[in-house]
Amino acid sequence: MAAKTDRMASFFPQQSDAEKARKILRHIFTGYNGSLAVRLGRDGETMTVGKSPPDCVLVFNRLKPLRDLILAPDPLRLADAHFRGWVDIEGNIYTALEMRDYLQSLKLPAVQKFSLWLTALTLPVATDEDSPGQKNRVWSKPLTMARHSKRMNREAIGFHYDVSNDFYRLWLDAQMVYSCAYFRHADDSLDDAQSSKLDLICRKLRLQPGERLLDIGCGWGALVIWAARHYGVTAHGITLSHNQYAYAVRRVRELGLDGQVTVELRDYRDLEGEGIYDKVSSVGMFEHVGLRNLPRYFTAVHRLLRDGGLFLNHGITQDEEGGTSTIGFRFINKYVFPDGELDWISNIQVVMERGAFEIHDVESLRAHYALTLRHWVGRLEAHHQEALAFVPEAVYRIWRMYMAGCARQFENGEMGVYQILAVKRNRRPLALPLTRSYLVTGGGA
Repeated sequence: MAAKTDRMASFFPQQSDAEKARKILRHIFTGYNGSLAVRLGRDGETMTVGKSPPDCVLVFNRLKPLRDLILAPDPLRLADAHFRGWVDIEGNIYTALEMRDYLQSLKLPAVQKFSLWLTALTLPVATDEDSPGQKNRVWSKPLTMARHSKRMNREAIGFHYDVSNDFYRLWLDAQMVYSCAYFRHADDSLDDAQSSKLDLICRKLRLQPGERLLDIGCGWGALVIWAARHYGVTAHGITLSHNQYAYAVRRVRELGLDGQVTVELRDYRDLEGEGIYDKVSSVGMFEHVGLRNLPRYFTAVHRLLRDGGLFLNHGITQDEEGGTSTIGFRFINKYVFPDGELDWISNIQVVMERGAFEIHDVESLRAHYALTLRHWVGRLEAHHQEALAFVPEAVYRIWRMYMAGCARQFENGEMGVYQILAVKRNRRPLALPLTRSYLVTGGGA
């Protein structure tokens, strides 16, 4: 490879590596309208490539990412370079993410592309490609989507949720709710919005004292605890995350709810019994189930729920039907959720109806999730140095980019999130109010 690079360098005998890099950058970002600047190295010259003044600077600490932009163009490679420390992002992370669509749509004339290709081949590539933080993280590989075996699901959940409870605590609300909040007003605090979301779910399920609630994918236990304390139910939560389980069990004990709330490490497929719960909730969990497994998932819920019982399924959707080829999907499956699969909301409802559920209410919370994610990103950035006590820099960068990227996807409609309230069919009159006012006020009619 070195000999090949030396031969290519003969085409550019008067150009330094910095000059070649600047040439590549000028051509790539010609016509870019974002508020962005780039710099070669921490002490190099800053080039404004978009609107001035820029509110974000990309710092190329290695030349390899520049080579890749020409030789192997893929926004995911640039993200990977950022996680490895080869590219730094100074300033507004959302501005940096605006490049994704620009780079994907970039079309260079053939002659210009060939010239840049020759230039890129002459740029040196460092041999010490792994940064110290890289070795502290086991990078995920996409799992076989068709399988979603119990082992694979456990590994995937552990990869995402068992990072560190202390890390999550830095940027989640006080109750450790890791799902879309519910903002009555845009300027609500995150803590208030998450409390509103927990209460909204309880109202939709019309929880009554003494009822039995099952929460599938209970996270750190916020919903089962809220339902028990505020609605007097007997609640049972299940999770596959060891960290979440340990935290939830401890929290239940601290609040004196041992006889009213139980939490266990269990796969939903291993739950036994029939008609033993009055209400079932699942918040931010069914994205891990797998599209082929959705019938099995809804069948399990149907079996566990009593006739006429209510089921609330809260989960993320996307604007591509069963899409698995988008940049966002590839990013999330490689670095964040190794087993995630999303679909249209209409397809989810079809599977539920085939599983003998009657859809009672569907609510989109897309705008709410965008606000939630922006809160999380801001809180994470504010605790950057504290976060490094619990996770490597690479993990901090992954979560920051993941959540900021998702915020943009919810804002532009690439992703959605819905709460579906359904009833287990029993061929009897619905035991629900005639109007939907109770979903907002908690009233009976």
